[in-house]
Amino acid sequence: MARILVEPFAMTWCKIILAVLVGCTVFTACEKAKSASDDVPNVVTADIQVGIEKHIEEQTKLGDGYFKMSFKDERLNLKLVRVHTEYLANLGPQRHFACVDLASTDGFVYDVDFFLSGNPGDMTITETTVHKTNGQPLYLWEQKQDKTWHRVPSDNASPELLGVIKDNDRFEFTYRTTLPEINKTSRVWIPLPVSDEYQSVELKYFKSPVSYEILEDNEYGNKMYFMELNPENGGEIIEICYLVNRREKGVYEDKSLDPEKYLHPNRMVPSSNEFSQIAKNVVEGKLGNLAKARALYDHTIDRMKYIKYGEGWGKGDAVYACDVKSGNCTDFHSYFIALARSVDIPARFAIGASIPSSRNDGGIDGYHCWAEFYTDGNWWPIDISEGDKCSALSTYYFGHNPANRIEFSHGRDLVVEPGPISGPINFLAYPVLEIGGETVKAKVEFFFNRIPSPV
Repeated sequence: MARILVEPFAMTWCKIILAVLVGCTVFTACEKAKSASDDVPNVVTADIQVGIEKHIEEQTKLGDGYFKMSFKDERLNLKLVRVHTEYLANLGPQRHFACVDLASTDGFVYDVDFFLSGNPGDMTITETTVHKTNGQPLYLWEQKQDKTWHRVPSDNASPELLGVIKDNDRFEFTYRTTLPEINKTSRVWIPLPVSDEYQSVELKYFKSPVSYEILEDNEYGNKMYFMELNPENGGEIIEICYLVNRREKGVYEDKSLDPEKYLHPNRMVPSSNEFSQIAKNVVEGKLGNLAKARALYDHTIDRMKYIKYGEGWGKGDAVYACDVKSGNCTDFHSYFIALARSVDIPARFAIGASIPSSRNDGGIDGYHCWAEFYTDGNWWPIDISEGDKCSALSTYYFGHNPANRIEFSHGRDLVVEPGPISGPINFLAYPVLEIGGETVKAKVEFFFNRIPSPV
């Protein structure tokens, strides 16, 4: 097991808004700390990123091309995947935190917590522990009344510590896009979350260098912002803030759409003999679609590993997921949807963001997606990748979405006019940006601020 921190590290909120990204997720922070005196350099997160990357680079050179560390009586040979820039934290004068993904030669991904000390350009590592393996946590972070944080075992943790807020949640959600260099006329499509039975979404402000138009896809009713950009918009920021009231989602009836349409394949969720054979073997002997869907849910957890490494993951490619047996939430749920449809169980895809449950503000680690299947007149929401990360909640996530999330869009292969030159939108969470007709990535950041519900 990973080494447990015995002595808590104290932090006051006037120094830093420190956070724990839960739901079987990771430790994070948002704001830089103020120096205790003018003699102590002010450290920003960019300094911490340079410090941890320098350490990993130096150790990799010493390790013949690998970052080496001990874990469970093994000596791991690791390569840097990414530094979680949204989790970099200044804990106080000359004390810092970083969270890093490192991958082993066999493709396993280790989420490693680093504590650093020192000033910009001269940081040393004081502690290194493995936090998660393939998305599954070995410990969680819990805040005590004295504002200190402690590592606690993930076994028997509370739902809030594991990432679940039941009943209702209320928060401001900020969607920020930083545009890259633009050398030609460009266009961008950004999701516009809408109100429904389970979420109320109110636009607080929209900051953009250009005006926008609202588009809607005819198939699913998703809405999105559409903007045309010019070279002078390169490097500028589009920032949108919403007030969201969300309630926990359980099994529900929806007569607005014919469930039979969700038996049809998508570009990256095709029908095939392989999916049919796998699904038939899994559901053999199961009575009714509810039992069959649970068998497919459990099969997906058993077969798939939550690994964001290499090429091909994150597209929601069911064939990739079937072949490689790993990926992120999009791959987990695309694989399940392909199997469910192959045994005549309608299933559909939704995407948005999961809001951390045991802190009240800060950054969010990207999008999150889930799925729903239909049986006996009702839709059942499921979250297989979260059920995989937290086995204690695998039954909860078969039939529930917690209140602490926001849905951006649902469905696949979204068609709007005007639409991208690349064709239908695979799914819409991050901006779809085309520069001169070529698809280009833009930097995306999510932030939230929880708001007490009005009495």
